[in-house]
Amino acid sequence: MERKIYLSRDLYGVRPMYYFMTEEMLGVCSELKGLMDVDVEGKQIQWFPPAHYAEFQINLKCQVTEEKREKYHNICKTPVYIKYQNLCLKENSSLSSVLQNIRVLLTNAVEKRLMSDRKVGVFLSGGLDSSLVAGIAALKLKAEGAEKLTTFSIGFNSSTDLVQARKVAKHIGSDHHEYIISHEDAVQAIDDVIFATETYDANTLRPSVPMYLLSKYVSQHTDVVVILSGEGADELAQGYNYFHSQPSPSEGDKESRRLLENIHLYDVLRTDKCTSSHGLEVRVPFLDHAFSSYYLSLPQEMRCPNKGHAKYPIRLAFQEMNIIPNFILWREKEGFGDGMGSNENHCYDYLRKSLVEIRDTDVKKATSNFPHNTPQTKEELYYRKVFDKKFNKENAHLIPAAWRQQWVKVQPGDGELVQYSNTVRHNTKCAVRRNGN
Repeated sequence: MERKIYLSRDLYGVRPMYYFMTEEMLGVCSELKGLMDVDVEGKQIQWFPPAHYAEFQINLKCQVTEEKREKYHNICKTPVYIKYQNLCLKENSSLSSVLQNIRVLLTNAVEKRLMSDRKVGVFLSGGLDSSLVAGIAALKLKAEGAEKLTTFSIGFNSSTDLVQARKVAKHIGSDHHEYIISHEDAVQAIDDVIFATETYDANTLRPSVPMYLLSKYVSQHTDVVVILSGEGADELAQGYNYFHSQPSPSEGDKESRRLLENIHLYDVLRTDKCTSSHGLEVRVPFLDHAFSSYYLSLPQEMRCPNKGHAKYPIRLAFQEMNIIPNFILWREKEGFGDGMGSNENHCYDYLRKSLVEIRDTDVKKATSNFPHNTPQTKEELYYRKVFDKKFNKENAHLIPAAWRQQWVKVQPGDGELVQYSNTVRHNTKCAVRRNGN
């Protein structure tokens, strides 16, 4: 009898996997906290990398050795199974063919993720990504005569997201739920969010607060278990505002691929853990293998922001479909945490101002106290201290680097001016970074 254990992780690392290996033990868990209390000498918890599988041999003395580790797929490679999906794709490279293929592949990606024996809902922020997912899902359910789609939004009373999501929900005919929270609710949740997401990266934690609270609401007040979300679109389709400042299409392409290779450390880590901590299962159509590999195969120039709009091919592909309102289809990027508030009252601004217990002198000492990923602001230092208290300093290496934008110089937490397409738009760093549309 072979005494072997196999580990494998999905292409983008949407599902977390931590592990450690010593001569005496192999420990594997989807959560860092599940391995924390395992008492074994020489333990060092690590990420198991996405798109890899490994083979471990266990001998009769219960000693563990790793015999093989391979990367089984590449994000740019078209999956073999696409030939069995009966998709009507056009092989020529004309613009009309490209747009049709985008429609077919994204529609298929959403429809596949509606397969479930539990009720399905969508996190709807009122931005492009989540609205398209919700619109496609609602059409499919209506065509099948199924129960109407359930959608969920969160925000403060002044939330721009709530307003826009309400319009989308009316257009697609969903059973829409709004969860209105206070600034105090957001601040009080921070420590719990750090414990749930197991990270101290500020740009990951900011949008985690509303997602965590919304997941809790869905779990406690509805029978929805499966959640569709728009995560992955900004990394894949160059949706972050700083992509407007890319030096060249090749640099934009390089950055997009870098973000996708590391998305398991940031956005999908947040997405999975905020939902799973409340018993929900999240699914992300934009990271579908067939759709994402096709999109990355398009010419670099086509995937750049165009005419002042990021994700231009996706917007253009659905322009005549009336799946979502046209003004939502062409709505500017606004991060999840920003949209919770208003133009004058961003969620991140309130969170930052509420962390008053950290002193300026503490930040100055951070280099000696935290040599790895040294906190640059009071906010970052607070998150790091909470993380170290809950997960110990030796696990800080699991976040290899803080999420930082490219090409635009901005200090963490500061405002900025971003110049592109002959316009100047003022954003906080929070607005440039955060996801959730």
